[in-house]
Amino acid sequence: MSVITDPYFYLLAAPAVLIYGIGKGGLGGALGIIAVPLMAFAIAPTQAAAILLPILLVMDFFAVRYHYKNADYSVIKRMLPGGLVGIALAGFYMHAVPQAGLKLTIGVLSLWFCGHYVLSELGVMKAAKRRKGRLSGSIWGGISGFSSTTVHAGGGPASIYLLPLRLEKVTLVATMAVFFAMLNVVKIIPYAAIGEFDQTNLLTALILIPLAPLGVAMGVWLLHRVSQTLIYQLCYLFLFLSGIKLSADGLLSLI
Repeated sequence: MSVITDPYFYLLAAPAVLIYGIGKGGLGGALGIIAVPLMAFAIAPTQAAAILLPILLVMDFFAVRYHYKNADYSVIKRMLPGGLVGIALAGFYMHAVPQAGLKLTIGVLSLWFCGHYVLSELGVMKAAKRRKGRLSGSIWGGISGFSSTTVHAGGGPASIYLLPLRLEKVTLVATMAVFFAMLNVVKIIPYAAIGEFDQTNLLTALILIPLAPLGVAMGVWLLHRVSQTLIYQLCYLFLFLSGIKLSADGLLSLI
């Protein structure tokens, strides 16, 4: 059997999966934004994302089973067309761009997410007006679909559209869960098309899958015991450092 055996990879992949699960478990889905950048230190970015996708599908199964009744499907209908276009564009992008370019892309996206987080925390970015139109939903759905496909981090762009709608907390979490579960199923197509669902990646994902429910359980346990703000600050600090490193590596490789 063919499987990744490099201990350095698992040293990075194990916490990456746990952090994603912790986010799903109650500390916010955006916490998983660090997973692909972290794993990209050991393997190619597209391979890291491909290994994570089956694991995310397992998490989605439990999340949707719990949340589907509370989701706002009218909002999902506005976002989904753009999300599908974003997935398609990301698939072509990953096929056409070399790994160095993808590293640069992931690095820049990581820094962009960090900047958005910092500006939001400082109150520099004011809440947008409530926009329920299809165009706005499609645009942010498209950006979310693209970033979700390339780095499994579509929560940031989706939140920019969803938060001003002022949905109830349960409705917001449920809507995000169902929307990204739909996107993750469709993302199977571009990853299969570019040949990333080979035996090595699927078997490696199978090894890491048991960490998924453990991470979710840790998120539930940490929810009322640890400061969510502190966890996010640490997460975005590591994301910032990863973004700089990946951007520099990608840029130097392209020069």
